[in-house]
Amino acid sequence: MSQILDTPGHRPPLRRRFAAHLAVSAARPLARLSPRRIVVLLRFVRRHATAATYEQALTAREEVTATSTLCAGTYCLQRSLATALLCRMRGTWPTWCSGVRTPPFAAHAWIEAEGRPVGEPSDISAYRHLLTVPPAPRP
Repeated sequence: MSQILDTPGHRPPLRRRFAAHLAVSAARPLARLSPRRIVVLLRFVRRHATAATYEQALTAREEVTATSTLCAGTYCLQRSLATALLCRMRGTWPTWCSGVRTPPFAAHAWIEAEGRPVGEPSDISAYRHLLTVPPAPRP
């Protein structure tokens, strides 16, 4: 599915756009919370979800960016939160990450699945993880 969304001007089907729009709408107020509250909330939301595969997480990210021009741009926190929430709506959970790099200083938020960043440029390896919310351990 991700190859289909790479086509310029392609939009996901209406059903999938609606779910992505809900995730983007829910992520907007979450992005205004303190980092501690974001982590607490995400740990609660991830419960009973299975670990997302790279392809599932990439599809969710592409649907979020196809639905929201803000998330397609520089709003990495809202994009990463919306992608994680969209995965959760489908029963899976990626690893949500937030980190920094120096020099020059920059902060970034992203998701990972199967141990690798999803849909991020290669320079993501310069970021040091500060906060992560991985899938919940299975009992």
